[in-house]
Amino acid sequence: MNMFCYQCQETAQGKGCTVRGVCGKSPEVAAMQDLLLYATKGLAAIVCALREKGKSVEQSTSFFITINLFTTITNANFDLPRLEMRVRETVDLAARLRKDLPADCVLPACASLTLGSREEMLSLAESCGVLATKDEDIRSLRELITYGLKGLCAYLKHANVLGYDDESIDIFVQKTLLALLDDGLGVAELTALALETGKYGVTVMALLDRANTETYGQPEISTVELGVRKNPGILISGHDLKDLEMLLEQAEGSGVDVYTHSEMLPAHYYPAFKKYRCFAGNYGNAWWRQKEEFAAFQGPILMTTNCVVPPLESYKGRLFTTGPVFVEGCTHIDADQTGHKDFSRIIALAKSCQPPQELEQGQIVGGFAHEQVFALADTVVSAIKSGAIKRFVVMAGCDGRQKSRSYYADFAKKLPADTVILTAGCAKYKYIKLPLGKIGDVPRVLDAGQCNDSYSLVRIALKLQEVFGLASVNDLPIVYNISWYEQKAVIVLLALLHLGVQNIHLGPTLPAFLSANVADVLVKKFGIAGITDVDNDLRLFGLQ
Repeated sequence: MNMFCYQCQETAQGKGCTVRGVCGKSPEVAAMQDLLLYATKGLAAIVCALREKGKSVEQSTSFFITINLFTTITNANFDLPRLEMRVRETVDLAARLRKDLPADCVLPACASLTLGSREEMLSLAESCGVLATKDEDIRSLRELITYGLKGLCAYLKHANVLGYDDESIDIFVQKTLLALLDDGLGVAELTALALETGKYGVTVMALLDRANTETYGQPEISTVELGVRKNPGILISGHDLKDLEMLLEQAEGSGVDVYTHSEMLPAHYYPAFKKYRCFAGNYGNAWWRQKEEFAAFQGPILMTTNCVVPPLESYKGRLFTTGPVFVEGCTHIDADQTGHKDFSRIIALAKSCQPPQELEQGQIVGGFAHEQVFALADTVVSAIKSGAIKRFVVMAGCDGRQKSRSYYADFAKKLPADTVILTAGCAKYKYIKLPLGKIGDVPRVLDAGQCNDSYSLVRIALKLQEVFGLASVNDLPIVYNISWYEQKAVIVLLALLHLGVQNIHLGPTLPAFLSANVADVLVKKFGIAGITDVDNDLRLFGLQ
C-alpha cells in the first residue's frame, strides 16, 4: 500500500515518504498511525461535547489522548499490532463516552467509527491521512498545528507521570484536535491557532520544568564521564526521568551500572540522581548512532520514549521498550496501576552480559539551566559589558543522520572566540565534545539539558533583557541557528514565535510540510529563514 508522511526533517527527498519511512516505519504502520490520530480527533470531539453539556471528563481520558499523540511521534512506535490495539481501544472509549451525550448531538464522522478487520482499518486510513486535506495551504497549517500538538503532548506526558497536570492544557489540546476537522477555518484562523499552540507550548514546558526541578532538584553544573567502568551495564535512552529513577532504585547494589545515552545525558545534572552509586556516565552520542553504539554496549538497553531506530538483530533481544515506545519483537515493560515498573528482567539480563566496550574517554560539562545561569548572571553581565562576550548563539534542537548536519560542527568551530553557544537537545552532540574553551570562567558551550529545556534558554534570554533594560528580547546580542528533526522541535519553534522571537534560522532544511505560501508568511512576519553554508551564514549573522 502507499503512504504519505512528511512530519520529520529527513523525509524522503525533502518532500515526503511514499514507499517506506526514512525512520523505518512501514506503510501499514504509517496508515495505522494516521487512523489513530483520526480516531483521537473523534474522541476529542466527544470530550468537547461532554464539557459543553456541563459533564465532567475524567483525567484518565485526557491522559489517554495525550499518549495517543505521543505514540504517533517520529521514531516512537513501529509495532503494527500494538497500534491496531490502540486504535480499537480509542474507538471503544469513544463509544462508551458517547452514551452520555444526547442522541441528537452533532459529532464528526470520526467520533463514531466502526472497525472491521486490520485490512479494513488500513483501507479506512487511506481516507484520513495527510493528503485528505486538498488545499495545500490549509493542509500545511493543519499539519504544523498537529505536529506542534504531538510535541506538546510528549512534554505533557513527562509532567503527567511525575504527578503534574494543567487541565487548561488538556482542554486546549482537545479543542484544537476538534478545530482541525473544521473546514470553515481558513489561513488566518489556522495561523492564529498555530501561534496559540505555541503559547500552550510555553505553558507545558514551564509545567515540565517545575515537575522536573521540584521532583529532582535544580540542575547543577556537573562533569559527566564518557568512559566505562568494569561492571556490566544497562543503557537507558529516550527522555523519561521517572523511568530512570525507577531503574536506578532497582539497580542499586546489584553490581550493574546504569549509563545514559543521547537525550538522557542531562539526567546527570539533577541532584537527586547523584546519590546512586550505580549511576555511571554517558555512553555514545545522539539517537541516530544507536545501531553501532547499542551493538557495542553489550548489555541491555531501555528505550523510554521516541528516538528509537528499528534495531539490528545483533542486539534486538537486548532492547526493551516502555511507555509510548513499541518495537515488534522487543520486550515491552508496562507500568502497574500505581505507575511502578518492574525492571528486574533487564537487571537480570545485564548480569549475564559483558561490560560495555569503551567508545571514548573524556568528560562533558553541563547543567546550565536557567537557575544556574542566573547564579552566574553577574559574571555573564560583566563579560558582556567588558566585551569579552560579544554574542550568544542559540544552537538548540535535534541531531540527525544526514551528512549535511556536519554544518553545525563546522559552524561551532568557526565561531569567534568571544561567542557563547546556548544549547539544549541532542543537537549538542555536534559540538559539545569540541575543545572550544572558556571565556573567563564561562564555558563557551552552555548546555541547558534536553530539548524541552529550551524553556531554560527562553528564561535566560528574558532575564538578560530585563538586566539590560531592553524593550525586546530581539534587541539582545543573540543569534538563533537551530536544527530540527521531529515534532518536539516544532512545538519549541511555535513557542519561540509566540514569545515574539524574530529571525530564527532553521536547518538543515525548512520543513517539507510548509507550503510556499505558509513559509512566505513565516518569513515576512517572523523572519524565519533557512541556512546556507557556514562562511556565508557567519557573515550574515555578523560573526565574521
